[in-house]
Amino acid sequence: MQQRSKVKDKGFKRIIITPGEPAGIGPDITIAIAQQSWPVELLVIADPDVLLQRAEQLNLPLQCHLYDAKSHRPHQAGSLIVLPVKTKAAVIPGTLNPANASYVIKTLELAASLCLQQEADGIVTGPVHKAIINQAGITFTGHTEFFAQYCGVEQTVMMFMVDQLKVALATTHLPLSQVSAKLTQTHLRSILKVLIKGLQQQFHLTSPRLTVCGLNPHAGEEGHLGREEIDVIEPVLAELRAQGHHLIGPLPADTAFIPTQLAQADVTLAMYHDQALPLIKYLGFDRAVNLTLGLPFIRTSVDHGTALHLAGTGRADSGSMQSAIKILLSSIRPSSNA
Repeated sequence: MQQRSKVKDKGFKRIIITPGEPAGIGPDITIAIAQQSWPVELLVIADPDVLLQRAEQLNLPLQCHLYDAKSHRPHQAGSLIVLPVKTKAAVIPGTLNPANASYVIKTLELAASLCLQQEADGIVTGPVHKAIINQAGITFTGHTEFFAQYCGVEQTVMMFMVDQLKVALATTHLPLSQVSAKLTQTHLRSILKVLIKGLQQQFHLTSPRLTVCGLNPHAGEEGHLGREEIDVIEPVLAELRAQGHHLIGPLPADTAFIPTQLAQADVTLAMYHDQALPLIKYLGFDRAVNLTLGLPFIRTSVDHGTALHLAGTGRADSGSMQSAIKILLSSIRPSSNA
């Protein structure tokens, strides 16, 4: 069970936002969502100068107030509470600079630290640019893996949501050539247990229904197109069914997402990244949300990239970040009076 935070004990909610890559649209969409009222405190960990400069470029009003841990301020439209972290180099919208990679990592470290200290209820992350972070000499495969390592969590699950559709991943940011080796019975069993527990805790589903995709075309065609279904997936599903869990599969991925099948499940588990993401982004590129299950705090994220060509233009869509905040709020609200 997730720990109750100090802010919850005081009947107050604080959500952290990390805008991500400063040259991308993260600052833009953070400033955009700041223009409306929210029933919680929004704490942005970022360089306030970058936010103010971008707000001026976007012709949007913005006041930045320095973060005070002892002061609780519900969000006021047109303002942001900021925990300052300075960029290493000047930020030019649309132009990546590896000198600012350490800045991005620092914002994530501070966000996780505050949540672990129970000073915030969760984190909403903006888009980062993995390549420029790695180019700076910092090994980084994604937010999910970063927070898991920082928190000392052995297993997390990346789940994407758009409208009523929920799709989780058995493997995340791996080359396709490494997926089969990663899909051991031990790994799949761990993924399914974290996924089931997360659905129970954060979505209050007592007995969640899961559809599990196969890895190979036609779910292996009885072993003629691969044996992962026979040797790995089917034994794990049989084991968990015997424990009382509701699991369907393994199903061919080309039929797992048809409407009649989706109606029978609360979530679909895909075996690898691009088995799920094309569908999610087709259905709601500007509304989809990434939710990490298994962390000691709630973390949601936009499901789009840095969109460097849109930074500072006023054309970036903040819909995904708005959805990420709303989903985080819906996850913490039921336990606020516990």
